[in-house]
Amino acid sequence: MYEWLKVIHLLADFSWMAGLFYLPRLFVYHASEPVGSQTSETFKIMERRLLKAIMRPAAIVAILSGLGLLHLSGSFEPWVWLKLLAVVGLLATQGICEKYVKSFAADERLKPHRYFRILNEVPTVALILAVIAVVIRPFG
Repeated sequence: MYEWLKVIHLLADFSWMAGLFYLPRLFVYHASEPVGSQTSETFKIMERRLLKAIMRPAAIVAILSGLGLLHLSGSFEPWVWLKLLAVVGLLATQGICEKYVKSFAADERLKPHRYFRILNEVPTVALILAVIAVVIRPFG
């Protein structure tokens, strides 16, 4: 059971991370498009579908399977705190992305494309922390 749950967790993580890498990149391009343009309207559809059909379900499965793995392991080793910190960063990034999907859908341009270029790097840092936590298992 544990190994299968780990497979589910990894697949959900990969899907969630793909969305967290791609959605801010879409924002970079969307922020440069004029409101009402055909390209802007296409980005709205792409952003909404990516968020609702891939990112939200993948995040839910990743979190639930992660909690299941934590429960089945029966221990809460110190490295888990680093991984949880990374997950909190990913959830915060997801929340920020949710906000901007709504703002772009309402034809609001709250931030310039440069902001989204920086936002695009946050999931990378969180992923690095999570991988170090799980593979190296520091503090243990």
